Amino acid sequence: MNKRSLYWLCQVGGWLFFILLQSVFLNWNSHFNSLVAFNLFLVFFFGVLYSHLFRFVITRFHWLKLRTLALASRLLISCIFLGTLMNFTQLLFEGFVKADHPLFSDIDVQTAVNNSLNLSFVFFFWSLIYFLVHFVENYKKAEIENLKWQASINEIELNKLKSQLNPHFIFNSMNSIRALVDHEPVKAKEAITQLSGILRSTLLMGKKKLISFDEELGIVKDYLQLESTRLEERLRVLLDIDPRASGFEIPPLMIQTLVENGIKHGIAKLTAGGELSLSAKVNGQEKLHIVIRNSGKLGTSTTGTGFGIKSTVQRLQLLYGNEASFSITGENDSAVITHLVIPKNLRYENTDH
Repeated sequence: MNKRSLYWLCQVGGWLFFILLQSVFLNWNSHFNSLVAFNLFLVFFFGVLYSHLFRFVITRFHWLKLRTLALASRLLISCIFLGTLMNFTQLLFEGFVKADHPLFSDIDVQTAVNNSLNLSFVFFFWSLIYFLVHFVENYKKAEIENLKWQASINEIELNKLKSQLNPHFIFNSMNSIRALVDHEPVKAKEAITQLSGILRSTLLMGKKKLISFDEELGIVKDYLQLESTRLEERLRVLLDIDPRASGFEIPPLMIQTLVENGIKHGIAKLTAGGELSLSAKVNGQEKLHIVIRNSGKLGTSTTGTGFGIKSTVQRLQLLYGNEASFSITGENDSAVITHLVIPKNLRYENTDH
């Protein structure tokens, strides 16, 4: 149903309900007769007519945009005028029906004033409903616009983070390859081939703010293969992936960044190397739990001061709000555990950008 049809349905239904209440009250008091029925019809007909004209005045002169004080004074005067006009109209038609009485000859001033005030209250109640409906509608529109604006700001921030993240990843990978060039040129060539595969995958992502978990896992595996070429037996990798994780989408390079953080600040600094395990599980609340455990000691270099950690925290907040979580903890000074929780739905999933 469109707004115009809904308006007329409320108009007719509202005034019918009003005269129905009056007719029930009059019938209970044994005052109901043909003249009363005619008056009720007049109330309905002129109520719809005058309230519709009142709506025309409100929209024509933009009363919906007025301040509260200016609007209140206009409403008060208008409702008193409409109540008086409607009462006068009723008396006029009633005089025509009573042909044996002179027009307005049997008017009781006190009763006429009371009737006018009662009808004024009815019009005031009508105006309150009308303005309340428009207030709620405008509030919803403003809320939607605010969500769109907030989503646009988030999009800008995410693009800024991604533009910083890609060069950061390339720089670290090139440093790893440079360490192989002089002493192990064959492995360096293999590493360059692996890096080119990773870069090709990242370029295919385009400007996506989310990619499938499987796509991200493919990049992580390529990166781990690249690092295995450099670290050889010093890097041991374990993967435990829940098949249901494939149904999730995550921010590009988020897991790769955390894996890189664990290798760079943990395993690579250990003479004997260490182990990195990546676990992805889905719980009953439809949230993806990603746990990265790497050998090493939790210190200042891994507690959130690096770009990778800051980027992860910011991106999660922008995309998911408080629905996502991120933490890094130490385990007996021998391992670092990174725990990432990602929900299925975005914070502004249904908002147009």
